[in-house]
Amino acid sequence: MSTIPFFSYIFPFFGAILGMSIGFVFRIKRSFSFNLVLAFSGSFLLGITIIHLMPEVFSNRSFTTGAWIISGLLLQIILEYLSQGAEHGHAYTKENKGLPWLVLLSLGIHAFIEGLPLSQQGELVWGMFIHKIPIGMVVFFLVWESKVSSIVKIITLLLFTIMSPIGSILYDSLSFPQVWRLNITSLVVGMLLHISTTILFESNQGHAFNLRKLITIISAFALSFIL
Repeated sequence: MSTIPFFSYIFPFFGAILGMSIGFVFRIKRSFSFNLVLAFSGSFLLGITIIHLMPEVFSNRSFTTGAWIISGLLLQIILEYLSQGAEHGHAYTKENKGLPWLVLLSLGIHAFIEGLPLSQQGELVWGMFIHKIPIGMVVFFLVWESKVSSIVKIITLLLFTIMSPIGSILYDSLSFPQVWRLNITSLVVGMLLHISTTILFESNQGHAFNLRKLITIISAFALSFIL
């Protein structure tokens, strides 16, 4: 489903701003609440990907669809190697003397690519909004705990918030053939599958039953279904 381009530009931006604001106000580190936010975002993103995106990318019955999804998985594995798993909350507790440029570059590339098909995927816009909240918190802690000036910190944070909108604007400004639009969406599907499943698996480490987390995951899947 397509959406108004304005929303594909502004929702990821505000999602990242919201996450950074939460991090700034509460200054929380790793906590039970943060894990619930991660579990909800991962489940919601996985639901959006499976229920709404995968049927569309496989609708053309092309062999290359699977290849693009696998490429997205592999690309995300490489990006997470560079970011040290910051996409799912790993790197935000690490203290940094300077800005972690390699981590931020990886997160920026990830944000740019996942922003590409947003204007053509209305449901994904909501997925990105939710996804950006914990990521915004992670980026805030990575940047704010570094030993650089406040101006550099603010500029770095703002640059991250606009990466997905930049990807969406660039995508809309170029006249891609329909087959390439599906290929790009398939690439993003692969990336999102890796991120969302990793978040879910890691949120259940130890295999201990947690009723709140179960309710959170079920609620996220239900919300992704009704959108």
